[in-house]
Amino acid sequence: MTKVKPAPLPPDSQIGGYRVIRKVAAGGFGVVYLAVDADGQQVAIKEYLPSSLASRAPGELLPKIYPEKLSLYRLGLKSFFEEGRSLAQISHPSVVSVMNFFRENETVYMVMNYLEGASLQDFIITARDLKQTKIFRESTIRSLFDEILRGLRIVHQHKMLHLDIKPANIFITDDNKSVLIDFGAAREVLSKEGNFMRPMYTPGFAAPEMYRRDVAMGPWTDIYAIGACIYACMQGYPPNDAPQRLEKDRLITALARLRGVYSDNLIEILLWCMSLDPLARPQSVFALQKELSRDDELRYTKLSMSEKVRLQFDTLVSDSPKHVEKLTGAVETLK
Repeated sequence: MTKVKPAPLPPDSQIGGYRVIRKVAAGGFGVVYLAVDADGQQVAIKEYLPSSLASRAPGELLPKIYPEKLSLYRLGLKSFFEEGRSLAQISHPSVVSVMNFFRENETVYMVMNYLEGASLQDFIITARDLKQTKIFRESTIRSLFDEILRGLRIVHQHKMLHLDIKPANIFITDDNKSVLIDFGAAREVLSKEGNFMRPMYTPGFAAPEMYRRDVAMGPWTDIYAIGACIYACMQGYPPNDAPQRLEKDRLITALARLRGVYSDNLIEILLWCMSLDPLARPQSVFALQKELSRDDELRYTKLSMSEKVRLQFDTLVSDSPKHVEKLTGAVETLK
């Protein structure tokens, strides 16, 4: 029998000195709320609440943990708490800012700055629907991922991995920043325990080693996901997932029609990042940055990435007001 998803905290709930306004997002591993602090400042609060391990009745504060899942719940809880502790030490405009984290209601809450804007996924879907030859211009792709890689490099320097990089977790803010959000450490810890192996990862963006217990993960694992995100920006949809590629790899065939649309250099970078062999990928973010920002490939003005993305959309949708309305709607749902 399918388990019922845990109910979100009721509006006006008080947790850790914050007042919950409303739920803004929910996934298999938690719920994100818009809340305000004692000074009325808006924040985002992420609550650890895996739907496969616990439930919660409407109006309640305490989750009900399934007895047979208690050890797994605690393992993930510890990982989520440690992730909050580590992220709180990172200060970079391209990494979500964790301002506080605390235990309450038999779970853990992570308090982050509240971002207004839209995810890269929203932009990709809107651009794809316009049926243009290019989903994104090459200069936009290069400047976007140069900015994201600057943040990811700091994350790796802190001995952390993101483990869930995908367009939905790259946020383009209204104040011209691109930000990595929704790290996946707790998800990864739980995937290695019990029978939790698959719905953990987003198909197409998870490296092959994430599907195995006996292969080490490292910066190269996040770099695979970066390559998959570049692919999505070029094609408008994700690549085949790793198990499919291991059976029959169609990546080169899929990219063949993009020869001449994007430079050979960018296509080769993508193939490098998405090698099925972890050792054949860039082993560090720095190595990838160096290739992505080659002087002879940088032919764009010094706009911020977000300004460039929005400028591109202003051009693309000038004759398609319905797409402007669609993207505006996507942004509004995130506010």
